[in-house]
Amino acid sequence: MKQKSVFYYIFSVLRFLLYPFALLYGAIVWLRNKLYDSKFFSSIEFSVPVISVGNLSVGGTGKTPHVEYLVRLLQYQYQVATMSRGYKRHTQGFLIADANANALRIGDEPMQYHMKYPDLVVSVAEERITGIPLLLQRRPDIDVILLDDAYQHRSVKAGVNILITDHSRPFYNDFILPLGRLREKRSAYKRADVIVVSKCPADMSLSAAKEMEQHINPLSNQQVFFTTIQYQSPYDLFTNETVDLENANAILVCCIANPAPLISHLKEQAKDVHELSYPDHHYFLSRDLEEIKAAYDNWAVEDKIIITTEKDAARLHLHAEKISGWNIPIIVLPIAVSVLFNRQQDFDQLVAGYVAKEIAENNEAFGLPPAINPEQ
Repeated sequence: MKQKSVFYYIFSVLRFLLYPFALLYGAIVWLRNKLYDSKFFSSIEFSVPVISVGNLSVGGTGKTPHVEYLVRLLQYQYQVATMSRGYKRHTQGFLIADANANALRIGDEPMQYHMKYPDLVVSVAEERITGIPLLLQRRPDIDVILLDDAYQHRSVKAGVNILITDHSRPFYNDFILPLGRLREKRSAYKRADVIVVSKCPADMSLSAAKEMEQHINPLSNQQVFFTTIQYQSPYDLFTNETVDLENANAILVCCIANPAPLISHLKEQAKDVHELSYPDHHYFLSRDLEEIKAAYDNWAVEDKIIITTEKDAARLHLHAEKISGWNIPIIVLPIAVSVLFNRQQDFDQLVAGYVAKEIAENNEAFGLPPAINPEQ
């Protein structure tokens, strides 16, 4: 019989000590949800289609590339807006990204959207219930709103609730805070219309997917999809020119919760990879920049580059003047999601169909002509 390590016993004691706090936290969240379920707290519905993308856990499940997927799906037919809380921004209240936007003002993920999609209306607000009316007042041309990380914001009634859960740590194997990483109990998945298992292996088998779906136990009105991360062509931070990593020695600068898949991908593409890792959503300080520059200068190899994620690039842009003076190649590696098992059309039709139906019903209610489908 295998002997258990001392860490197992330490972890067991810690879980025992944290259990009362998890019960208390869970009771508070349960009461809040009950008050919404019983209509004691009301959820407001708006006159434009609203799609919420969120999760049950803290930490990264891949919400950002899924929001971007929806932007690309809808942006050529509709005027799309995103609304995030702007995590770790240095401002408060409602803001729409403009020419003066940066990661400090609106947050790194909204800044990433703003940099990638010029026609997208990017907004931030701690309280979506007050932010959405302000957004529609400022931009009455908005056709559809994508709420980023809003699964727990029940004051707004979304037309489609998309719940993202990480393949490596699905919600049904997790525990409520502080025992685990769940913001609310597992059964809260029942509020979702769509459940997306993210970050799946690209070669995931159909039998493995069906096994996960059985554990999820979706309701009859819920659809489950599986997505995988696809790394896109890397590009220069300042020139936007695409870059080949084949002969590069890469220093990875990243502030993400789990960089292991990224490191694995880079090792397949580049000659060698060194990692400089910082806390999730970290804002780079002068000493961090000095560390990055020293790591580059002291690495005695040729064809050196610094490579980072799009989210981290949004924060590095705050120091654009300084790092551009280094004359060092700063490369950005974008990612996108792909729907597995030939179900992309099903997912797209579900989302686009909801938006088209909602807009048509709203136009009819206000006596407006039907929206023109550009494909017709």
